[in-house]
Order: sequence, then structure tokens, then C-alpha cells
Amino acid sequence: MKPNDFEPLSNDLLIRTARGEQVERPPIWVMRQAGRYLPEYHEAKGQRDFFECCRSPEIASTLTLQPVERYAGLIDAAIIFSDILVIPQAMGMVVEMVDKKGPHFPEPLKHPDDGQFGRVMAKEVDVMEELDYVYKAITLTRQKLKGRVPLIGFCGAPWTLLSYMVEGGGSKLFIQAKTWIYRYSSESKALLQKIAELCVEYLAQQVVAGAQLIQVFDSWAAELSPSAFHQFSLPYLKIISTNLPKRLEQLGQDRVPMTVFAKGAWYALDALCDSGYDVVGLDWLHDPAEALKIAKRRVVLQGNADPGILYGRRDVITAEVEKMVRGFGGGKQGWIANLGHGITPFVNPDDLKFYFEEIHRVAGG
Repeated sequence: MKPNDFEPLSNDLLIRTARGEQVERPPIWVMRQAGRYLPEYHEAKGQRDFFECCRSPEIASTLTLQPVERYAGLIDAAIIFSDILVIPQAMGMVVEMVDKKGPHFPEPLKHPDDGQFGRVMAKEVDVMEELDYVYKAITLTRQKLKGRVPLIGFCGAPWTLLSYMVEGGGSKLFIQAKTWIYRYSSESKALLQKIAELCVEYLAQQVVAGAQLIQVFDSWAAELSPSAFHQFSLPYLKIISTNLPKRLEQLGQDRVPMTVFAKGAWYALDALCDSGYDVVGLDWLHDPAEALKIAKRRVVLQGNADPGILYGRRDVITAEVEKMVRGFGGGKQGWIANLGHGITPFVNPDDLKFYFEEIHRVAGG
């Protein structure tokens, strides 16, 4: 089956909503919906390394489909099982997933003269070849979905990827990332530019392979001040939103809805609404009603319950859902129901199911 031979969508609610259309109810999906909170995830993963799962189209597609099958009729999208750090891997950097620690770069970028920076900048990255396994996983997943729900592709935002590449992993202080942008600003911008251009091609090829929407994750946006965000993040997010539709046109592909999620950048919501994306994801620091006032229908909003409510009582989940639905104006236009970040560890899958059911009950009438 070729990528353009997929079965037609039987549920296009997410796509219609992302385009700004009036809908019968808000579409629902959640970040990290395919993951370790599900018992079946551990069964399918077995003893394999995390990135080994990403590099196996069969396993990645199986993991992608698990929440769609568990929550059949309750969620309206699948998001491909992969990782934002495949871009640094394609650029020639080694990334490992360390158990109970997270991603780890054994040799992060130290400074512009460390030799590795020059090699990373000089490398001609062929994302078609380097990340072929992602495209194969997308195509296989589309085949297995049989049109049940649309499939979302994604990448990490340039600022977030740069942060990982220089910090060597997650961080609390971001000392290296701040050193780079404030001490080596021109080199940082050159790296951000290169990453952004790779993201454009990577996302375009995901669409060719079968992705029907895309999302850009700026997971570390909160670490930037408003002025630094406008200098080191926003311009590179705009490179993606401006150039991806152009690249899709060159490839003979239709434009797909684009979402940006800049976690913690509450101060930048107005700017993000004018950044060229169709959908702006909100974390739980946003008040939905206030966000609606700022957005002024320029974009569709996505979010935004605190994932932590899933550790709470059912009545607490109900109350939060009711407040969220009211805040977003009822959900018949301009809102995609989600969490304000990815599902956190040890969430009971049945409590997540209840969250979905309550959104259907409250906003589906």
C-alpha cells in the first residue's frame, strides 16, 4: 500500500476543528497517550531500549495504536510513537535513554570550538535517509488505523533541541543553554537555524508518509525570558510554520493543520497566535477564559487540564472538566480538548478514561 492509498477518515473531527470549523463536540486526544502508564505498553516494549522501539516501525505503530484501541470511541487522534531527539541523532549526536533518568547525551556540545559543534554544523543531514524508520512507522500506522482517527506527526522545537544538545539531557538550571545563547549568540542562532530547516523537511516527509496534522513541541520554552523567547525561540518556530506549507506544496502535498505547544511561555500567547500556526497548545498555567480573550479566535486553542488531576478523586476530575469546558466556551468551535502537558507516570488508565468520558458528557451535548 502506498502512502496515498490510505482508507478515508471515518472521524475527521480533529481536522475540522483545527481548521476553525464549527463542530458537534470538541475533539479529544492527550500528549503522551501512547506510553508507560499503559500495561500493554510494557508488554509490547519488552526488554527493548526506548529508541529501539522508535526505530522499529512495527513496534512504534503497535504502541501508537494502543490508546486508540483502549479508548475506542473516546479519543479522536493517534500521535506517532517517536521522540523529539531523533533530530539531534540525525545530526550525528549520540542520544541514549537512561532508565529512571531520561535522555542522555554522552558528549554534549561544550562550546563552538570543541570540534563537535563544527562537525554538527558542517554535516549535510539527509532526513529522508537518517529518519526513514519514522516515515515507515507513520505509513504502517496509517494502514493499521484504517481511517479510524487521524494521525499526528511531530518534532521538537529548535530552542528545546538546542537545550538538550548542550545540556546533555534534562536540566533544572539550564546553565549550558543560557551560556550558549548569552555568550555564543551568533553560533546559537546558526544552530537554531539549521535545526529549524531540518524540522521543516522532517515534518514535510512525515506528511508524505501519512501524517495528517503536525505538532511542534517547545518543551523548554519556560526557561526563556520574554525577550529571550522572542530572540531564540519564536523566530525559529516561525521558520517552520512559514516554510512547511511551501515545502509541502513543492512535494505535491496538501497543507496540514499545524500546532505549536510552547510549554510555560504564557507571556507569549498573543505572539504565538500570530506565529503562523493553526492551533496553539496551552499548558495548565493558562486560564481558558483569559486565553480565549487573548486569542480572539485567531487560532484554535488546545489543552489544558493539569495532568495531576488524574491522581485525584473522580469528583475532582469532573469539576475540573466542567470548569475547562466552560472556560473554552463549550467546545463547539475553536477548542481541542487535551491536557496541559503529557500524561505523567503511574496514572491509572481508568482515571484517564473517566476524564475522556466526562469531556464527552459535559461538552458533547
